Amino acid sequence: MRGIFVATAQPTVQADPPAARRNEWILVVFTGTTNLADAVARIALPLLAAQISRSPVVVAAVASVMSLPWLVAALHVGVFVDRMDRRVLLMAAEIARLLSTGLLLVTVLAGRPTLVLIYAAALVIGLADVVAGIAGVSIIPSAVPKRRWEKANARITALEYLFNGFVGQPVGGFLVAIGFGLALGVTGFSYAAGAVLLLLLVGNFRVAAKTGPKRSVNTEIREGLRFLWQHQLLRTMALLIAIMAGCWSAWLALIPVYAVGGPLGLDERQYGFLLTCLGAGGIIGTVIVGPLNRWIGRRWSMFADVIGAFALVAAPALLPPTPASAWPIGAAAFVAGVGGTMWTVNSRFITQSLVPADMLGRFSAASRLVAWGMTPVAAILAGILAQVFSYQVAFGFFAVLCVLLVYPFFTVVTRERVAEIDALATEAAAPAPAPGGGEDLPEATTTGGSR
Repeated sequence: MRGIFVATAQPTVQADPPAARRNEWILVVFTGTTNLADAVARIALPLLAAQISRSPVVVAAVASVMSLPWLVAALHVGVFVDRMDRRVLLMAAEIARLLSTGLLLVTVLAGRPTLVLIYAAALVIGLADVVAGIAGVSIIPSAVPKRRWEKANARITALEYLFNGFVGQPVGGFLVAIGFGLALGVTGFSYAAGAVLLLLLVGNFRVAAKTGPKRSVNTEIREGLRFLWQHQLLRTMALLIAIMAGCWSAWLALIPVYAVGGPLGLDERQYGFLLTCLGAGGIIGTVIVGPLNRWIGRRWSMFADVIGAFALVAAPALLPPTPASAWPIGAAAFVAGVGGTMWTVNSRFITQSLVPADMLGRFSAASRLVAWGMTPVAAILAGILAQVFSYQVAFGFFAVLCVLLVYPFFTVVTRERVAEIDALATEAAAPAPAPGGGEDLPEATTTGGSR
């Protein structure tokens, strides 16, 4: 899953403190187990495909299929998440991932894995990621007291980066090095543990029925898309992240066949540590983003992601394809991880400041469609370019795209606009006068989390 990062405005949650604290830690541990499983799956499936075919297109297609649901299903999932029980949706996502991983494990143990089954598992895991990612946006307000939203989101974010990148990547490489059966077995066990944890949550996670005439799914989808399109800053940010996410997708799609058995000559364990650089950079980014925002400003902190995305794909494009290049490629991945976190934290802040609370769910689905919809296209395009031309041409193409982002970034994400948003957020955070009854007004929004 891609993390739980937004808590929307809701009436004050009256929960028993012990149960609420238990819910908080259940969600934290759930995030760790699920992201560990996702990290291992993202390493195991492409490498398993590489055991069957050495074609860059075939291997890159695994990453493309895994991210395809963000392009074709995000909008509809966003609407249904606003209509259904969020815990049920999260459990359904875990069970679907468990079943697909278990079926693939059976074929591996039988010595008969096929590309079709690998693609099918990747598609199921990708679709479950969409459901879990968007459902997770709304579950915190009904599971955790308002006063603990910020701490809960911070812990969940830290666990996501820790297990999905810093720990998950080397663990995935280590498990694959021992055997694909063990890697898939650990993945399935982690998904099963996540489903059991969700059963322990206490509370009501069903969305209250809306009053008035029932609106169609397409009507609600159009509202989210219209809001995104009519706001220049949010629209431009979504388009910028679409290109940068495409660079990450291209890198992740090509790096398995480029690094393992390819020009870099790494084994599975070394490949896992190479991917760890992304997670390590993300963790460092969560530590330094606050001080850097105060030192150089939110705008320049966000621009670090443009620099990081460029470094990520420019390093393998410009460096000679030899084992010695693995170190600078890893360093570039670290820079990309730092930049990605800095963008994430600040873009969430801007979104929460500008988007009405009752639009956050649909807006999240619409913006993710634009931002992440590029990833399957980029993955398969990278594979085709590498197959027809070379790895350097494929990486270089996306490096050029990053250079082209400089102009729209500085044209739209201006110092004045960012200053206005900071002022707006400061005003919104000021204590509001209590109404005549003396009760506190509900808080607006709280953010934390990750891309």
